[in-house]
Amino acid sequence: MAINNNSSPAGGGKEGAFAAIFDMDGTMVDNTPYHFKTWQALYKKYDKGELSNETYKGEISGTPIIDTMRGLFPEADEDRLHELVGEKEKLYQELYKPFIAPINGLENLLITLKDSGVKLAMASSATLDDIDFVLRHVPVRQYFDVIIDGNRVSKGKPNPQIFLKAAADLQTKPEDCIVFEDSIAGIKAGNAAEMKVVGITTAHPADKLQPTNLTIQDYTELNLQKLQALFG
Repeated sequence: MAINNNSSPAGGGKEGAFAAIFDMDGTMVDNTPYHFKTWQALYKKYDKGELSNETYKGEISGTPIIDTMRGLFPEADEDRLHELVGEKEKLYQELYKPFIAPINGLENLLITLKDSGVKLAMASSATLDDIDFVLRHVPVRQYFDVIIDGNRVSKGKPNPQIFLKAAADLQTKPEDCIVFEDSIAGIKAGNAAEMKVVGITTAHPADKLQPTNLTIQDYTELNLQKLQALFG
């Protein structure tokens, strides 16, 4: 899905000279523990063994859910794989709904960037249903010029395709973009796209999120000037 909001500022000038691209899971909302619990339940139900936190964060987090399902259920056809995706998403939403909230400082940062003419995209490997679920409870959709879900790419993170599509839709050069990410796969994708990368430590400590241009615990640590400084 790509959503273009032509009423937003197009950037230009020193303040709006870069674009900001946000991952969603673990980056806009701290939902990683709930995804992990859901995958654990799925592994147990279908006798796929024990899923460790390390395996989840290193091999599943940040990658398209359908790719994980294909690896887990190689014998399943596409219809069955999509049924399994739906089952996983339903359980995750039931677990996470009572706790859903934006990461501290997110909306204030989005407002600051928007008001300064910075173009904004969300680029998430999540399903469209998952994105809509989050944005119904964290009402920040209006700040984004472009929203891209995992169905728009043929190669998931760590391939940079989703970030490059976001930059193209924003009509911004990749080297003029900042990616906000929490996952190792996402950090690799941002670097492969040759974008500036800000890592957020919801899922991994700062030393695991390398190389990045900056690491933060939440968005209260950021302002426009600090992000502009990444471009030297």
